[in-house]
Amino acid sequence: MTDKAIFAAGCFWGVEETFRKVPGVTGTAVGYSGGKTDEPTYEAVCSGRTGHAEVVQVEFDPERVSYHELLTVFWQLHDPTQVNRQGPDVGTQYRTAIFYLNPEQESAARAAKEALDASGRLRAPVATEITPATTFWPAEEYHQRYIEKRTRQVLSFS
Repeated sequence: MTDKAIFAAGCFWGVEETFRKVPGVTGTAVGYSGGKTDEPTYEAVCSGRTGHAEVVQVEFDPERVSYHELLTVFWQLHDPTQVNRQGPDVGTQYRTAIFYLNPEQESAARAAKEALDASGRLRAPVATEITPATTFWPAEEYHQRYIEKRTRQVLSFS
C-alpha cells in the first residue's frame, strides 16, 4: 500500500529528481496545485494569474520511508525562508508549500516547521505555507522526469 504527499519548493524539475531518488518513493509526478483555475497550463501558471504553485506529488511506501523522512528531504532541498522565489526563479508559482492530504500530514508538517524554526539553523523564519491539498493537476508530459530525460539526451550525444 502506498501513500501520497505534495510539496512545492521552487522549480519542480529538481524537486522531482531529488524525491525520485529517495528509497521508498515509488513514483513522482510534477504538476500544479493551490490555484483557482481548472486544468492550468505551464504558461498560465508562469503568468502568476492562476495562483498555482509548481508542485511534486510523491507516491511512497510508508513501510520503507516515512512522511517525516520526506519532510526532512523537503526542508533540505530548498530554502524554506524564501517568499515566492527559489534561486533565480521568482513568482508565486515558486513558493514553498506543503499541501497536506490528511490530518496526520498536517500535524507532522506543522511540527516539523516549528522544530526547524526553533532550531536556529536558518537566518530567517520559515516561510513555508502549510495548507490543505487542492486538486493536483499534472503538468505537461515534457515536464515529467525532465532532468532524467535531459541527462539521457546529453549522454546520447556524447
